[in-house]
Amino acid sequence: MILVTTDFITGKEFVTLGLVRGSTIQCKHIGKDFGAGFKQLVGGELKGYTEMMIEAREIATARMIQDAQRLGADAIIGVRYASSAVMDSAAEVLAYGTAVKITND
Repeated sequence: MILVTTDFITGKEFVTLGLVRGSTIQCKHIGKDFGAGFKQLVGGELKGYTEMMIEAREIATARMIQDAQRLGADAIIGVRYASSAVMDSAAEVLAYGTAVKITND
């Protein structure tokens, strides 16, 4: 599966199949959350949350790809990510783009 953030793939012609998306909501357990609260006092990267968001993006991307495969897509163009806080210590990550079928292999 080809994933690009652009609205085109150089040298490829395609037909649009539709919007595809994948999402997940992730949270950290109470111990990690407590450690993150302490880290806010001294400063620095919240590595537990960084890892959580990396994992969330990977899950959301995989679900978006599954959605595109269901449509018979070869690629997803215009890939974007969005995130939002759902509650304390929990965030939703959404991956979305346009599924396309390449016509000039």
